[in-house]
Amino acid sequence: MTQDLSVESLSLPEKLQLMESLWRSLCDKSEDVQSPDWHENILSERRSRLEAGDAKVSSWDDAKRRLSNLGQ
Repeated sequence: MTQDLSVESLSLPEKLQLMESLWRSLCDKSEDVQSPDWHENILSERRSRLEAGDAKVSSWDDAKRRLSNLGQ
């Protein structure tokens, strides 16, 4: 079923509530969500780099700060 929604007409709190509802709905049926094969390939590659000491890691606070700066 497809329903046209004018997201742009929603207020910020309404948009956030909609996102939370969508996320909750996806989480409730997580067994229906299949990750593509390339996700496993990427994760395996990253795990190997981390175990070999070739990966650069960041603290969660640093990662959040860098992600926040991307939006500016």
